[in-house]
Amino acid sequence: MEKSSLFFCIGSVAMSLLVAILAFPYVAMDSAIITAANATVPAYEMGSYEVGEGFGEVPVEEMMTYYVENPPAVLSGPAPRIRFGGC
Repeated sequence: MEKSSLFFCIGSVAMSLLVAILAFPYVAMDSAIITAANATVPAYEMGSYEVGEGFGEVPVEEMMTYYVENPPAVLSGPAPRIRFGGC
């Protein structure tokens, strides 16, 4: 490897690390948000959620009740193999 390539790689990593260190305080969540996110909330206190496509707003408690009464179907065999094509 040439010296210029090595300097470029080291410089790129150092610059990326510097940008990450300088930007972290601006993108980090407040401790109040983290505390609120870790607190459990009953479904009836969560209000309604807009599900779209003509369904409108549905209470979260109703969605949870429907999910418990009608769980998703379990596949009886191996999962289907999905192939993703490239460019």
